[in-house]
Amino acid sequence: MTKLIIKDTQNPTILKFEFEDFITQNENFEFKNIDEAKASPLAQQLFYLPFVKTVYISGNFIAIEKFSIVEWEDVKDAVAEQIISFVDNGGKIIIVDENKTKKQPITVYGESTPNPSALKFVVSRMLTKNAIEFKNIDQTAASPLAKELFNFPYVKEIFIDENYISVTKYEIISWEEITLELRTFIKQYIENGGTVLDETVIVATKKTEENKEQEFDKLDVTSQQIINILEEYVKPAVAADGGNIAFESFDEETKIVKVILQGACSGCPSSTFTLKSGIENMLKSMLNDEKIQVEAINS
Repeated sequence: MTKLIIKDTQNPTILKFEFEDFITQNENFEFKNIDEAKASPLAQQLFYLPFVKTVYISGNFIAIEKFSIVEWEDVKDAVAEQIISFVDNGGKIIIVDENKTKKQPITVYGESTPNPSALKFVVSRMLTKNAIEFKNIDQTAASPLAKELFNFPYVKEIFIDENYISVTKYEIISWEEITLELRTFIKQYIENGGTVLDETVIVATKKTEENKEQEFDKLDVTSQQIINILEEYVKPAVAADGGNIAFESFDEETKIVKVILQGACSGCPSSTFTLKSGIENMLKSMLNDEKIQVEAINS
């Protein structure tokens, strides 16, 4: 008999139903209605439930986003039973297209960063549109891959953005000893259909981005200018080095700009030089204000 684990997500309208094994390989699916769900007989059946808004299928789970007409507490067990019954009776979760290659080979290579403790593993396909940082294994609910990587005793921090994964290690070991092991693990994990980032969290992140846009409109003009400069001129450069920079605040009186460094930039020995000689001078010049100072609140 099929076993399911019901799990909450960061988005209270979305619930995950996890299987013991992978149910799809190398593909993620999102269905908004029954007409879109032709590739998934199970998703089509789920859409007959009046409260089902969206069905996601990825890795080893099915996630369902509901309309507000019901509470998950009232219906989650019945939904789980329906999924189990469907699968146990031979129903197909996904109709495999035989014309597609069953396994999608990828390439992964290690790329050095200005931070000697961080290495950037570049993947030959897009992983996410949302930069996400994990400081420890307890923060990895959004990323099964990050959770697995933290099982390596030398992994200190993980940062995922676009098509790369930055791994920061402890100093007890050299990159020469572990690079091949990490590269091979990441390559095999992704090729075998492992979930890099939970698609349901991306939905929650989109809502967070909408909130950020609303917050941006409430900021003073100088803060908005600083954010635009960081986004256009600074972020692409630090991303190339396996990191990220995020605006935190600007004090009009002290002229102090506070930023958050992530990924390879966090704890990098050259980050202070980059902040002062690079970013700070850029802001002074572009905003025509020599009093501006830049500080990293986590460096």
